[in-house]
Amino acid sequence: MTTTTLSTPFHSHLLLSAPSTHLQTPSIVALHGFKVSPYYKAHNVSWSAKPNGIFQSHKRNIYCAINMAAWQSGDPEKLNLDLLVNKARKLWENSPQPVKTFPWNRALENFIQLVLNLFLAVVKYLSVPLLVVSSLSEMSYQTTLELSPLLQNAEVPWHLIAIAIVFALLKLPAAFPNQIKANFFRRFLPDKDHSFLDRHKDTLSFHVEIDNLVKGASVPALVSLTCSFLHIFNKNLPEFFEDHMKEWMGEFKKYLTTIYPALESSSDGLGVVDELKAAVCENISLYMEVNNEEFQGYLNDFALAVWTLLGNVSQSSACDRLAVTAIKFLTTVSTSVHYTLFSGEGVIPQICQSIVIPNVRLRDEDEELFEMNYGEFIRRDMEGSDIDTKRRIACELLKGIATNYKQKVTEIVPVLIQTLLSSFAANPVGNWKDKDCAIYLVVSLATKKAGGASFSSDFVDVQSFFTPVIVPELQGQDVNAFPMLKAGALIFFTMFWSQIPKPLAFQLFPDLFRFLGAESNVVHSYAASCLEKLFLVKDEGERARYDSADITPYLPVLMTNLFNAMKFPESKENQYLMKFAKIQKNPIFNHYLFESVAVLVRRACQRDPSLISPFEASILPSLQMILQNDVTEFLPYAFQLLAQLVELNQPSIAPNYMEIFKLLLIPESWKRSSNVPALVRLLQAFLQKVPHEISQEGRLARVIGIFNMLVSSPSSDEHGFYVLNTVIDNLEYGVIDPYVTHIWNALFVRVQNNCTVKFVKSLVIFMSLFLVKHGPAALVDTMNTTSAYDNQNNCGAVLDTKS
Repeated sequence: MTTTTLSTPFHSHLLLSAPSTHLQTPSIVALHGFKVSPYYKAHNVSWSAKPNGIFQSHKRNIYCAINMAAWQSGDPEKLNLDLLVNKARKLWENSPQPVKTFPWNRALENFIQLVLNLFLAVVKYLSVPLLVVSSLSEMSYQTTLELSPLLQNAEVPWHLIAIAIVFALLKLPAAFPNQIKANFFRRFLPDKDHSFLDRHKDTLSFHVEIDNLVKGASVPALVSLTCSFLHIFNKNLPEFFEDHMKEWMGEFKKYLTTIYPALESSSDGLGVVDELKAAVCENISLYMEVNNEEFQGYLNDFALAVWTLLGNVSQSSACDRLAVTAIKFLTTVSTSVHYTLFSGEGVIPQICQSIVIPNVRLRDEDEELFEMNYGEFIRRDMEGSDIDTKRRIACELLKGIATNYKQKVTEIVPVLIQTLLSSFAANPVGNWKDKDCAIYLVVSLATKKAGGASFSSDFVDVQSFFTPVIVPELQGQDVNAFPMLKAGALIFFTMFWSQIPKPLAFQLFPDLFRFLGAESNVVHSYAASCLEKLFLVKDEGERARYDSADITPYLPVLMTNLFNAMKFPESKENQYLMKFAKIQKNPIFNHYLFESVAVLVRRACQRDPSLISPFEASILPSLQMILQNDVTEFLPYAFQLLAQLVELNQPSIAPNYMEIFKLLLIPESWKRSSNVPALVRLLQAFLQKVPHEISQEGRLARVIGIFNMLVSSPSSDEHGFYVLNTVIDNLEYGVIDPYVTHIWNALFVRVQNNCTVKFVKSLVIFMSLFLVKHGPAALVDTMNTTSAYDNQNNCGAVLDTKS
């Protein structure tokens, strides 16, 4: 036999160099069923491809070794893949057992299935809208032809109309995402068609096997699959999942108990692991709600796993979601038919000590939120937006247990509270968080009475708790010491006001007024909210518990502290302070209060003009605060007081007033009809005191614009004439001459369109004033040059109105 080397169509430098493997000639073509090209037949090249048994697993063929040899006589480079195959064989033999048993064929099938699913999804989402748009376009076209055959040749963009309808329909269900989602999956994923469900389960199993192979490698994918379980089948679990519950429950339990050292060593990896475990807790809670009987066999194992998990969860805010979902699962168990899980001796006390108290206790993150973002802290603490925080959910767990074990919880909670208070008493400076924890427990476990206006507590006696625990915090001399304790005491007072006797509560009013001056935004906000609640309290017969005789002695210090509180950083627009300031407990009292101030200012300053400056120094800051915060109820009074101060001033007024005058010229200031009379009086005061300022910087044009706006409406036309008459009376003719034509046009248009008796009277007064100030010639000439003036028609309209 001779050895033959044949040329190949590839350059030798592109091939791997290896010791040559020689074949005997004549070469035999053996490709095991594959077609052979004429090139290889003509040159007698032998190819051989065969499966190698050592690479076969006991289930499937996952690898196939191909031995190839090709050579050419005289070519210095010889191609031989035997060495590469030998290396691959050795690598396989030395691989760990999980690599050999891993279902590589199944992985390939999943990958191909994912690609096909993606392709089908693209086709579906491209073709379905086109089909819908085409159908709607044809339907709308045919319908309009039936209604009106004249539209047959009209160039109407039916396709655009159809597209608009589609997008409108797509936007409409946005308000009902859960219902739409549930209906979608009930329609397109029926229980009898398990193809999607099988793929979902297989994909999960695939990633589980990858995770077994390389610990933590598939955790992100497992998170997505576990979350999709909750979102897709929320409240509507198909029978398929009931039939495969054992498989799912086994995997879920494994996720809760598995430790991933490689991932948990970094904060990002720990976050992914916590997300996976949180998703599992949500899923098993869903099972508890929907399939509580079927879940009973797995309950003890999961409860133990969640219990252990909570014992190891960090107190860091990054782990809050995991802690919250785990506690929610225990809460769901406590209120379900499986509540007997908590009946064991010492279980409830251990829950209180191991879960409730550690999660209710304040953390550094809570203190930072209290100081840096008081608005968010108040929304969580006072307005109830903390439903998904560890503090709130821990108390909800205790409430859930009390649903079936109220007697036990009633015995345990007072002991816990007393222990916390004793710890505080032993070291008030170091253990102040224990007292805060005790107060928060009482507040969070409170229940609303019938009607929802007041609260009560089934676990402590409110009055017995209030006097020794809350009152010392409220009567503390330093309102800035331990501000979070002060805030907790104010919340307690605000919540349990109905159970605090009036004499005791009334004694604390001066202390509440002091807290308005606390530096903490949360503390003075809580003080304002507490005062608001107390001032609105009504006893039987709708009688106010605290009447004007109770409040009047404290009114000066109350108003002073309230306005001073708005000077603190970030409290200039404090909604809780303004809400208290805007209490309409007694509108008549508010009216007479401002009337009294106005009378005092007018009488005192008329007798002694030197008092104007002291009054301005004391009143202007409060009035400016009302304007800046847009206190609707007090705006008319503020404008009237400002008008009075401007009227009392000499013609040269302070620059502060001119800033207020700029505010008058803004159209938005005139949108509220209730403010118009007071604004007109203030504008008249400026026109009378500083007419030379009005004619500068285009201000007169804005004043004429205000007149035009007012006179065009029958409800405000008389106020427009007040402004116009003041302009005519205080400004020279040369200043107003450019605007006279516009004024007559506005008046005559109104005469033609909507001439009323009130308008005619005001018009006659204006014409008389114009006549006296500038003479009959100016009156006639300016009227004749007006485009809207028609002597016969306008006079006829006026006469008809008067008759």
